[in-house]
Amino acid sequence: MSYETEYDRSITNKEDFWRDEAQKINWFTFPETILSKDGDDLYRWYQGGKLNTSYLALDVHVENGRGDQIALIYDSPVTGVKKKYTYRELLHEVSLFAGVLKAKGVAKGDTIVIYMPMVPEAVIGMLACARIGAIHSVVFGGFAAHELAIRINDARPKLILMASGGKEMEKIIPYKTIVEAALHEAYFKPQGCIVLQRDFVPCELNAGFDYDWHELIKFSEPATYEILDAWDPLYILYTSGTTGAPKGIVRDNGGHAVALNTSMEYVYNAVPGSVYWAASDIGWVVGHSYIVYAPLIRGCTTILFEGKPIKTPDAGTFWRVIEEYKVNTFFTAPTAIRAIKKEDFDGQLFHKYDLSSLRYLFLAGERTDVATYEWVTALLQRPVIDHWWQTESGYPMLANLAGVGLIPIKPGSAGKPMFGFDIRILSAEHEYLPPHHEGAVVIKTPLPPGCLPGLWNDNDRFIKSYLSEYPGYYFSGDGGYRDEDNYIYITGRIDDVINVAGHRLSTSEMEEILAGHYAVAECAVVGCNDEMKGQLPVGFVVLKHSFDSQSEQISEELIAKVRDTIGAVASFKTVYFIERLPKTRSGKILRKIIRAIADKVPYQVPSTIEDLTVLDELKWTLSGKYD
Repeated sequence: MSYETEYDRSITNKEDFWRDEAQKINWFTFPETILSKDGDDLYRWYQGGKLNTSYLALDVHVENGRGDQIALIYDSPVTGVKKKYTYRELLHEVSLFAGVLKAKGVAKGDTIVIYMPMVPEAVIGMLACARIGAIHSVVFGGFAAHELAIRINDARPKLILMASGGKEMEKIIPYKTIVEAALHEAYFKPQGCIVLQRDFVPCELNAGFDYDWHELIKFSEPATYEILDAWDPLYILYTSGTTGAPKGIVRDNGGHAVALNTSMEYVYNAVPGSVYWAASDIGWVVGHSYIVYAPLIRGCTTILFEGKPIKTPDAGTFWRVIEEYKVNTFFTAPTAIRAIKKEDFDGQLFHKYDLSSLRYLFLAGERTDVATYEWVTALLQRPVIDHWWQTESGYPMLANLAGVGLIPIKPGSAGKPMFGFDIRILSAEHEYLPPHHEGAVVIKTPLPPGCLPGLWNDNDRFIKSYLSEYPGYYFSGDGGYRDEDNYIYITGRIDDVINVAGHRLSTSEMEEILAGHYAVAECAVVGCNDEMKGQLPVGFVVLKHSFDSQSEQISEELIAKVRDTIGAVASFKTVYFIERLPKTRSGKILRKIIRAIADKVPYQVPSTIEDLTVLDELKWTLSGKYD
């Protein structure tokens, strides 16, 4: 298959392309219309199609003789528990829990909030909701009570599925306390909670409101799948870090199933029976798409990992999992690789394991800097594929498509557009920009199947947030540029561009330069206020352990490196060496928080922050030093 030929067909003959892709999944009724518009004049795919996502993920494989294949592997180094489910066993567990939900009065169209760590029951809960047509909204288990409360108010769930607690390394998080605080704050009250008791953090149940998960299972009658419309919602996923009114990304059943199956074939080159591991969390879109739905729809074995890339027990834990379960395709975030790089730069832990099964490493979540790419490529000696997508898209928009023959990889680029995504680079005046000119990354509408058709109960906001800035296009919020070969480079959020004495400069480009220094483990560059020049770039750098004593010399080298690469116009003169960068639990660096602390302006601490103490460390580093 030629990438260029097939990509052109997906843009110029959209309906034919996506009709062919739809024929690769099992419909109860094939769609009457491939592309149309709904009552709000928004594009929709597969009108009239009937299917069930849980059926596609489970029943199909059992019916086709794959019932004894391992579907789900649970590996929890934080609790020492490992467990495997065949497709037949997982179907049984999901059917039983779907019966629990029906017995509690849950029906098609009802919403369910899931607040759980990385445990098999969370996956079972999601698939059980999908089975009976309930709409699940998974809230990341690290969210504080307030963030959970505003999601409860918006989703209005009939029930909450929760665990008694979670564990992160040595830290135990009592979920029951958080849920009760959220319910006290929320004005919408669900009918009850179904609680998975974990032995290391048992909780007390409130009679008549809280129900024990395993006790309900004992008396459950298995429930079969409901026949759903392609346009019926599968889930709501709130964008991380939402404050005030949350932004609920909606995913429909039909387009979602087709798009994920397509992505597994073309992007990840994952075949039925292969082992696919996305080291993420089900609270994020990666977990929804590539821990739960896509691998199971494709007939792969998927891994549910409850741990961290380091300290559970060490920086070799990812390699251990790959060896133990013969992982073929591995997907994680660049920040996880940087953490491993810092702890095991020479690869001593890596070389303890046999990774002969591994075919590809995919990276997404943040831009993959060239230094990280080069380090992990040299370590693995396998294709390392950066790719770019968002919660809103649900699957990759840019990638080097392994399933159509690897397009040559260009370090620093997230690759070429995925089939169906007509990606353009536009100026602030809405003009097409030539190669190597940075602008806004937009996608010509209609977006392909699987992308958000709207926001939960707020299509006006959907139009305002995504479709109004550049009429006829979906505005991604990211900046970037293309080269002469149509490779696209994502440089970061539009607000990562700073203005230094009238010159627009990319802080992500400066980060790329700093990250290429031999002593730098990871870094962030932010634009801080300056009376003379408006903004000045300031670097925050975490050094590899062996270079901690050489900070003065390294600072001079970094400043010179930026000056030599970008020029004196960058005015890059300030570097701070810190022990850690503030991050969300999903690994994203909190650059806005860093900038606010440096500028001494108020800021709101997001509930997704990994560790609050890092902010105190940052304040101490900056106190009295930066004016």
